[in-house]
Amino acid sequence: MFSGIVEEYATLVALVKDQENIHFTFKCSFVNELKIDQSISHNGVCLTVVDLTDDTYTVTAMKETLERSNLGLLKVGDKVNVERSMMMNGRLDGHIVQGHVDQTATCVDIKDADGSWYFTFKYAFDKEMAKRGYITVDKGSVTVNGVSLTVCNPTDDTFQVAIIPYTYEHTNFHTFVIGSIVNIEFDIIGKYISRMIV
Repeated sequence: MFSGIVEEYATLVALVKDQENIHFTFKCSFVNELKIDQSISHNGVCLTVVDLTDDTYTVTAMKETLERSNLGLLKVGDKVNVERSMMMNGRLDGHIVQGHVDQTATCVDIKDADGSWYFTFKYAFDKEMAKRGYITVDKGSVTVNGVSLTVCNPTDDTFQVAIIPYTYEHTNFHTFVIGSIVNIEFDIIGKYISRMIV
């Protein structure tokens, strides 16, 4: 379980294809605090540490994860947002994030807001999935590449988020351009409520 408050971005230093899996090796500042079997969110995808060196760690993504997320598009040198799992004795600064990416979305617009930015994302809308809570609602929560954000101006298949300078600089939002593919996780509370009323 995560909060969607990204700790930093990690740099992909190696990737190895192994049948339908890909082993990703990353470098970040907290490698020396990690242990095997630990869960880490990578662009919003929960992956397990399977190997460690002095300055890198490795995680494995299987076919289902690669097809549902943007991890299969990564290249050596790319930056991914990382967050270690939430400690239950602290404040929940973001929202409840499972690390189970629902689908990808495409950045379709970026607007400068005099020091901040508005990013608009478009995703494939499915009416049946929408009935089960796979939607965005105004002022609701959404996770974009592992970042907990507040939705504004949602439509059936788009939503907008406002990004302040700190988030822009300390996550991989500063690398986004029109056409960038991001991971999204819809709010788990909305999914449960939708399930109960169907």
